[in-house]
Amino acid sequence: MSFDEIIQAVDDFVWGIPLIVLILGAGIYLSVRLLFIPIRKLGRAFQYMFHKEEGAGEVSSFGALCTALSATIGTGNIVGVATAITAGGPGALFWMWIAAFFGMATKYAEGLLAVKYRKVYADGHTLGGPFYYIENGLGHRWKSLAVIFAVLGMCVGLFGIGTFSQVNSITDAVGNIFTQAPTFTLFGNEYSLAVVIAGILLTVVVGLVLLGGVKRIAKVSEMVVPFMVILYVAVCLIILGANVTAIPSAFYEIVVGAFNPRAVAGGIAGSFFVAMQKGIARGIFSNEAGLGSAPIAAAAAKTKEPVRQGLVSMTGTFLDTLIVCTMTGLAIVITGAWKVEGIEGVAVTMEAFSQGLPGVLGAAGPVILMVCLIFFAFTTILGWNFYGERCLEYVAGRRKAAIYLYRTLYILAVLIGPYMTVAAVWNIADIFNGLMAIPNLIALFLLSGVVARETKKYFQKYPKMKDVKAAEAAGTIGGAGEETAASPVKELIEEQAPPDQGGTG
Repeated sequence: MSFDEIIQAVDDFVWGIPLIVLILGAGIYLSVRLLFIPIRKLGRAFQYMFHKEEGAGEVSSFGALCTALSATIGTGNIVGVATAITAGGPGALFWMWIAAFFGMATKYAEGLLAVKYRKVYADGHTLGGPFYYIENGLGHRWKSLAVIFAVLGMCVGLFGIGTFSQVNSITDAVGNIFTQAPTFTLFGNEYSLAVVIAGILLTVVVGLVLLGGVKRIAKVSEMVVPFMVILYVAVCLIILGANVTAIPSAFYEIVVGAFNPRAVAGGIAGSFFVAMQKGIARGIFSNEAGLGSAPIAAAAAKTKEPVRQGLVSMTGTFLDTLIVCTMTGLAIVITGAWKVEGIEGVAVTMEAFSQGLPGVLGAAGPVILMVCLIFFAFTTILGWNFYGERCLEYVAGRRKAAIYLYRTLYILAVLIGPYMTVAAVWNIADIFNGLMAIPNLIALFLLSGVVARETKKYFQKYPKMKDVKAAEAAGTIGGAGEETAASPVKELIEEQAPPDQGGTG
């Protein structure tokens, strides 16, 4: 077996039925137990995104969200959607929606627990995420599970979402644009000079930003993330507007293809299970719900209320998958780009942009996509370095030597990313994603009682947004705070307090 075949076999094993059931099960369970809080409180969550609050932390709630979005809105939204639809047909997009819908409750629980159990140092530095809500929420006896998560988190950053897949997608797009660039042979493989130059430039820029630490990453993310999302969605809306009559049939292909791919694609699409597997796997890759990464950023937010940050965190899944991924998927299905033989990865989305954009914009479509992809992937590289360093800090403490070593390895991984195959890059990322999710999902199940109790208490205290503003004016906001004392697992499992049943506020 070749290396790519071995990686594919491992990927198929990791992303088998048990893991898919575990991820969807966690989202469904939390959605039901929290009485579908993503639907009831989505409006209030968006209000909190821009509503400033002071508290322990290093960045604003919006800054923490942008740091998380910088890691989630990346190549998964452009290339991941394309690979999912190419493998499983249009129905894969439907399963991405399902994963995102239930994933919002998962993301809410992650953000809440991250703030509740985070550690705040005397100098204002904060550290939190699954490793701390595993150790402090479940008890010290579970510390080994927390360490496993942290080690896998470092690996995902170095070998998964953070480096290889991002830089590989950028340089692949550059290679597709500059097809006439000179080439050279190295170790028996032919490389484009444009790809090599793009890889080196990206490595240098990433290195310069990473030297500034979390605050610089958050600052860059706050500037770049809103711009890149608006630009990309605007271009996709132009494609949909130019092909508006094809939208109904595209939705038909997506829904029918989710359960019977061959009914809409003949012998092109994969089986029902492939559509589900690729859709859910790429959905998790894109929005990271259940993965345990976003709560690491959420823990740095300046807030006194865990529930508030949980609400802000769940908007990330909504924006990432239900908005951005949907735009990409519709463009690919409407134009039929996924059926074109001989292309894969970013080339599929480039084909969709080229065919879908009207007039002269169609010729410029690949270039426009390349610009969007560079922004998306660049911010993801920054966000995952932050995640990886925080995981390392949990394992090794605040040792500068360890942090600098990790950054050096991270930058080297960015440097070598362009020279790996597309299949290997995405399968390796899927493997580490799946393994990283397992300890986090175990903790979410066991701590669901804490999440329900905190949710109920918060909305009883602040049933409407006006009550929050009144409490802020009176200086009485807060009270849930951070909690570091270990809680017995039995108590957590037996805690059955349901959340409130109030309106959207």
